[in-house]
Amino acid sequence: MLANESEAAVHTTVAIIGAGPTGLLLAGDLARAGVPVTLFERRSGTSNLTRAFGVHARTLELLDARGLADGLVAGGARVERLRLFDRIRLDLTRLPSRYPFLLITPQYRVEDALTRRAVEAGVRIERDARLTGLRQDGERVTLEFGERTVTADYVVGTDGVHSTVREALGLPFPGKAVLTSIMLADVRLSDPPEDVLAVNAVGDAFAMVAPFGDGWYRIFSWDRRHQVSDDVPVTLDELREVTRRVHGTDFGITEARWLSRFHSDERQAPRYRVGRVFLAGDAAHVHSPAGGQGMNTGLQDAANLSWKLAATILGWAPAGLLDTYETERHPVGRLVLRSSGALIRMAMIRSAVARGLRNAAGSVLLALPPVVRRATGTISGVGIDYPGAPRAADVALRGGGRLYEALREGRHVLITPQPLSGYGRHLIVAAPAADTDEAVLVRPDGYVAWRGPVSSAATALTGFLGPEQISHPATR
Repeated sequence: MLANESEAAVHTTVAIIGAGPTGLLLAGDLARAGVPVTLFERRSGTSNLTRAFGVHARTLELLDARGLADGLVAGGARVERLRLFDRIRLDLTRLPSRYPFLLITPQYRVEDALTRRAVEAGVRIERDARLTGLRQDGERVTLEFGERTVTADYVVGTDGVHSTVREALGLPFPGKAVLTSIMLADVRLSDPPEDVLAVNAVGDAFAMVAPFGDGWYRIFSWDRRHQVSDDVPVTLDELREVTRRVHGTDFGITEARWLSRFHSDERQAPRYRVGRVFLAGDAAHVHSPAGGQGMNTGLQDAANLSWKLAATILGWAPAGLLDTYETERHPVGRLVLRSSGALIRMAMIRSAVARGLRNAAGSVLLALPPVVRRATGTISGVGIDYPGAPRAADVALRGGGRLYEALREGRHVLITPQPLSGYGRHLIVAAPAADTDEAVLVRPDGYVAWRGPVSSAATALTGFLGPEQISHPATR
C-alpha cells in the first residue's frame, strides 16, 4: 500500500513503470510474495491494439507456474510447425515441454490475464501517470510525476523502447533500425489462410497473417520497394499488393479497423541495473520481430527478477543475488538479438539464387537432430539455460501433481525421495513420482539451483536459502 497521499511524498516498496506484460507479471509475483508494489502506467486506459501474437513454450511454462497457461491455451490456436522461409519449417512437436507448440493469442489477452492476477494479489495500478524525473541515493529512489513525488525502495523500468527510466539513468541504447516502414493492420478476410499462422518472405517483401479469434486478423508486412516514414498512412491497396506478392493471394482483405506503420530496432542497454533501479523487457532490449520473441523475452526477464527482488526485500536472499539478474538475463537478451537478427536478414535476401541456396542449406541442416534441437530450443526458449542453472523439466510428483503446479506458490521446490526433517516458508518439499537417488532444488523461476545426493540436500539448502529457512518443521 502507498503511504497517506496527503503527505508531500508517498512511498511504495517497489515502483514499476510500465503496465505491459513484463511489468504486470513482475508486479503480480512481488505482490503474491508479500511485497508492496505500485504499477505506474502513462496510458489512461487499456487497448486491444497489439503487436505481439506468439507465446512460446518456455513462456507458457512460466505462465503455467502462475496458473495462467491453460486458460490462454484454451482460447488460442496452436502452431506445431513454424515456417521460416518458403518451405523450411521447424517442428515444435518434439520440444521437451508440456507445451510443444507456439500459441497464437493476442498480447492483450496475455495482459488481461496478468492484470487480473496482479490486482487480485493487491497490486495498485495508477494510470495516466507519466514519469518526469528520477533520482536515487543509497537508500531509496525518488520519482517525479509532474508535481507529484513518489519514493520507492526499488524501481523497475518496464516502459518500453522509449523508456523514460532508462533515459533518466543516463544509459545509452546502442543499436540501429533493422527494418523501416513495417505495416500493421487489423483486417477482415473473405478467404482466410488454412494455416493458423501464415508467414512467408520473398526477398523484397514479407507478410504474416495471424487470427485474433474473433473474425479479425492481424497482418504484419514489409515492402522493400516502398520505404517511407512512419507517419505515412497505410492503404488497403498497398497491403493487398504486398500480401499477394508474398503469399500469392491477399486472402480477400475486405476492410480494416486499424492501420499503422512503424520501424523495428535492434538495441540493448549495456546494463540492466543501476543501483536500486532495474530495466526489463523492451526498456532493456529490442530486436527484430522475426521469431516472435519480444514479449516472451520480457516476460522471462520479469520471472527472473521477481523472486530475487522479493527475497532481497524480505531479507532472506544470499549475498549478491540481485546482481545475478543482469548476469543471467543480459546474455539472453544478446542471444535473442543475434538469433532474431539472423532470421530477418535471411528472410530479406534479395537474390533468387541466394534464396535457393539458403533454402537448400536450411533443409539439409534441419535434417540433423542437434541442429533442430538448437534451433527450436532457442526460438521457443526451452533450450536457453543459465550458467550452472539449467531449465527444470516439469516432472510428475508423488501423489499427483507436477513441479510447475508446485511452483505456483512462488517458492523454491526441493524434489527429494526422502523426507526432510524441517523447512521454512520459502521452501516446498515434494517427492518425485519416479524412483531416483538424488535430490533437486528448483528456483521459483523454474531453473535448477542444485542437484545432488539426498545426503547433501540440507547443506545445499543452507547455501541457497540460509539456515533460518529450514529450521521450522512443516508438512505438505
